[in-house]
Amino acid sequence: MPTKRSVGTLGDKDLSGKKVLLRADLNVPLDDGQRIADDNRIRASVPTIKFLMGKGARVVLASHLGRPKGVTPKYSLKPLVPRLSELLVVDVPYRNVTHGYFLLNLKPWLILCFLDLFMCFKKVVMANDCIGEEVEKLATALPDGGVLLLENVRFYKEEEKNDPEFAKKLASVADLYVNDAFGTAHRAHASTEGVTKYLRPAVAGFLMQKELDYLVGAVANPKTPFAAIVGGSKVSTKIGVIESLLSKVDILILGGGMIYTFYKAQGHAVGKSLVEEDKLELANSLIEKAKSKGVSLLLPTDIVVADNFAADAENKIVPASAIPDG
Repeated sequence: MPTKRSVGTLGDKDLSGKKVLLRADLNVPLDDGQRIADDNRIRASVPTIKFLMGKGARVVLASHLGRPKGVTPKYSLKPLVPRLSELLVVDVPYRNVTHGYFLLNLKPWLILCFLDLFMCFKKVVMANDCIGEEVEKLATALPDGGVLLLENVRFYKEEEKNDPEFAKKLASVADLYVNDAFGTAHRAHASTEGVTKYLRPAVAGFLMQKELDYLVGAVANPKTPFAAIVGGSKVSTKIGVIESLLSKVDILILGGGMIYTFYKAQGHAVGKSLVEEDKLELANSLIEKAKSKGVSLLLPTDIVVADNFAADAENKIVPASAIPDG
């Protein structure tokens, strides 16, 4: 399996002064006070962002957060700016200080003051939108090594529809593209797939490359017994993955909403759970294919059932073979 070109292969000439559209996965959980509850995804994106900053690129950062239906304030990326700025100031000042020898002759406290002042100009700039005239102006005004965070790309329904015009508008503010959002790479959205038609080169970020290398290595040279876990709501979107894994794994564990299609295919009641009625035969064929290959295809043995789909619903745990109707 060929390796996708990585951002690490780009040099100063490729990046210095260039505007880079970086698709990251900053979909972090926020508490009721709009405070970041877990910043791991932000931290995971930092190496790629800092690499681009260090090469003098102008970073235009795009991401989604949650599943908004149109412009929804609670899904704004604005609460991420302070933490992102904190994580990005480390080591940044030294690159653009061309007269470093001058700092050596200053008092320590003066050096700190100078660096603090410099860092103020390295704060992440936040846009109020992800496309449009304001975004174009902010991207143009970015200094080398600067970072502009676009507003949630999913505020536009065109993002998930991979609308060509929306993708073209996203791409219009940049010279090249870096995808570091491994968690959304399987989705053909405007910010993950559509923009690549308008920006070259289009390369993988360090996080994306790390995940791809691990995945390729795990599948190509697995230690046995080799088990894989596949989740998701629909069997239809996982057919290729499941069929591919059945020729490689010893154990395949299924989870998520698609398990109910498998349960129903086996004759179990599934209540009002999501079922792809037109995929029942496919589910049975996958079960039989697993048996023929000696693969243990495992489904959950018990299920949480509730009287309605709500956080305060009455619920209980029942065997998968005893899901009540309705």
